[in-house]
Amino acid sequence: QVQLVESGGGLVQPGGSLRLSCAASGILFRIYVMGWYRQAPGKERELVATIANGDSTNYADSVKGRFTISRDNTKNTVYLQMNSLRSEDTAVYYCNARRIGVLRAYWGQGTQVTVSS
Repeated sequence: QVQLVESGGGLVQPGGSLRLSCAASGILFRIYVMGWYRQAPGKERELVATIANGDSTNYADSVKGRFTISRDNTKNTVYLQMNSLRSEDTAVYYCNARRIGVLRAYWGQGTQVTVSS
């Protein structure tokens, strides 16, 4: 059974930082492209960042220079370091796992990030 479990969300002031974690089980983690997506109220889910099994990364323009995605294949965990947070970063953040060329993807349950003073 595949499980993606996110943690690290919470309430933070503008300009602050948070680090999200996503622990995966039930998959051969090292061959999966891991990603973070987010969904704000009333908006569609959007890509935040992805990291491939070769550690190549991709970021949404809105988070470039502020967020960093990384992975630890020994711990089956992907991270999202979020700095200089803004109110518009407020959303539920979801972890995603997919294999290139395979239609099916896996999702975590989401973790809430709220940026507010």
